[in-house]
Amino acid sequence: MAASQRPAQMAAPQRPAQMAAPQRPPQMVVRPPGPASRAWAQRASAVESPAFDARREARQQASGAEQGPIVYAEARGVNVLDVDGNCYVDLTAGFGAQLLGHGAEGPARALQAQAGRLWQALGDVYPADVKVALLERLAALYPEPGARVLLGQSGADAITAAMKTALLATGRPGVVAFEGSYHGLSYAPLAASGLRASYREPFREQLSGRVRFVPFPRWGGGDAEESLEAVKAALAPGDVGLVLVEPVLGRGGCVPAPKGFLAELVGVARAAGALTAFDEIWTGLGRSGAWLLGPAEGALPDLVCLGKGLGGGLPLSACVGRNGVMAAWAKGPGEVVHTATFHGAPLACATALAVLDEIEAGKLVERSARVGAWLRSWVERCQLPGVRDVRGRGLMVGVELAGAAEALAVSRALLAEGYIVLTGGTRGETLTLTPPLVIDEPLLVGFVEALGRALGQGGGA
Repeated sequence: MAASQRPAQMAAPQRPAQMAAPQRPPQMVVRPPGPASRAWAQRASAVESPAFDARREARQQASGAEQGPIVYAEARGVNVLDVDGNCYVDLTAGFGAQLLGHGAEGPARALQAQAGRLWQALGDVYPADVKVALLERLAALYPEPGARVLLGQSGADAITAAMKTALLATGRPGVVAFEGSYHGLSYAPLAASGLRASYREPFREQLSGRVRFVPFPRWGGGDAEESLEAVKAALAPGDVGLVLVEPVLGRGGCVPAPKGFLAELVGVARAAGALTAFDEIWTGLGRSGAWLLGPAEGALPDLVCLGKGLGGGLPLSACVGRNGVMAAWAKGPGEVVHTATFHGAPLACATALAVLDEIEAGKLVERSARVGAWLRSWVERCQLPGVRDVRGRGLMVGVELAGAAEALAVSRALLAEGYIVLTGGTRGETLTLTPPLVIDEPLLVGFVEALGRALGQGGGA
């Protein structure tokens, strides 16, 4: 792309000095995966579950492109260094979890300070002070006063907490979920994940049979009403206690719900006596250009699930809900709890507080909305060959290609140029971009130019 063809870059807002890690363009020493990565990958293959090598082999056969892994050695800010010395721009941010970039100073300092005084408390029996402080901060994110919080370690933990809460509150075991959704692979969330039937089928006999899947409205397809009618039909038997939805399908291809759909969904569920839970594990905390995307679009669910970037790189998640709903945990005839050894661990709670502080201080929610809209608009205007759609919210961007083979081939061509991206979508056809919220525009300029070259190699035909 010639310099004269580049859309004007927006000025990046000033960020606090502690967040301004150096941001380097790619510097490639060897074509990835290099010899050191290959050696480490061989060691992993000898001891890791064979599922991952089998997936790489299938992807290589489908795409005709090398699928061997690079192996990370170091990371700082938006850059990753592999064991061969290649320096990459990370447009995945650890599956979207490194909201501030790798090794951000605020969470790093908080971790160091907390490690000097308390590593482990007794969770729900004798909590740490830092856990209580985090509970207060998370409850305050919910737009209605009196919210209550259940902490976990993974997004799947938070979804499990939401599903349990709904059953306790309504007495109904049924769940309505959406095709193309992904909520995690532990058993309760797996039953409600509609992305791949192959994820569920081997374990079908051990999964809940009370989940009904309905179509997620197509992006720009004008079929929101049909989707809502399918929800109403699924709710009609009267046994559904929870409607579970991602405001933007994440692994399903960065597909946003149409304007107004989420608010109508909440109303439909409430009219049928069911609760709603928004899975904001990926979209929340600024990733989508909002602290919580559902409420920002006028839809207040009964439960909100958070995770990924919350812990700043340490495992932490939360299920936040309205007071009247969460009160169901205290109404049983016997003791009913949802907890585990490391739920509310002090180290993760301390880094989470630092993450929330830096998102607010750096105005990263607003920045995500601005930079993400600019990036999507720019890719659209460039009219790159093979790009069928560009969509998303904030810095959660999907670039749809013809199919999985094309997306895999292009992602590997981008890796060779020093840009780490993932593929997603119900057919594996979408490049998913979830960079740190602090990424500078010149690095995105370089990415779009590299994408044009990768598509020109035939990957987007």
